[in-house]
Amino acid sequence: MAEIDRPARRVGRPKTTVLTRDLIAEAALRLLDESGAEGFTMARLAQALRVRPSALYNHVDGKEDVIAGVRELISDRIDVSAFATLPWDAAMLDWAHSYRLAFATHPPTIALLATLPLTGALRTMHMYDTVVQAMVRAGWPEPEVLPTIVAVESFILGSALDAIAPANMFDPSGAEDQVPSFASAYAARDRALGATTPADAAFEIGLTALLDGLRVRYERVRVAAG
Repeated sequence: MAEIDRPARRVGRPKTTVLTRDLIAEAALRLLDESGAEGFTMARLAQALRVRPSALYNHVDGKEDVIAGVRELISDRIDVSAFATLPWDAAMLDWAHSYRLAFATHPPTIALLATLPLTGALRTMHMYDTVVQAMVRAGWPEPEVLPTIVAVESFILGSALDAIAPANMFDPSGAEDQVPSFASAYAARDRALGATTPADAAFEIGLTALLDGLRVRYERVRVAAG
């Protein structure tokens, strides 16, 4: 069970836990990492924080609010600074790398956060606002912006899962005679990888192809928009 380290109290003073919304979210993220979404409950979260469950509700509205706090912690780790200085496509390249790392570090949050609304996660909304502003400023038609972001995110989240998959997941050992083309491609990929992991190589190829396609679409939709 995850516990939060706190400074030692002076002798003689009663031990009380000073809760904040972010402290609760940090404990929830640790619990999710350890137990997965199916093992996350408010009772177990309170136990990890060494407080009564009722104490949590002085700082959060309930489980959904805690999950919103977890989402904010994850999005806090996603760097959007490049959108202030770089062209939209170069900024999106940096954003995608940062985004993938943030979620690959906490795999149980991928499926959980990908299927829940943003309600209550204001810092996450600010992250998206920065990306949206940059794309609109670059000339993306506004109706195209969110679908484009979601398309990129879908690829990133799948790649974050791939980052924690076994490196030999596609190993056809023992079946080479039955699938010779697949086995040959697997061996060729391994020879080409060098020090790069299979997941990283696939991510770079996919991200490059995705951005190449988006650049083409960007020019087309700008012309169509007049």
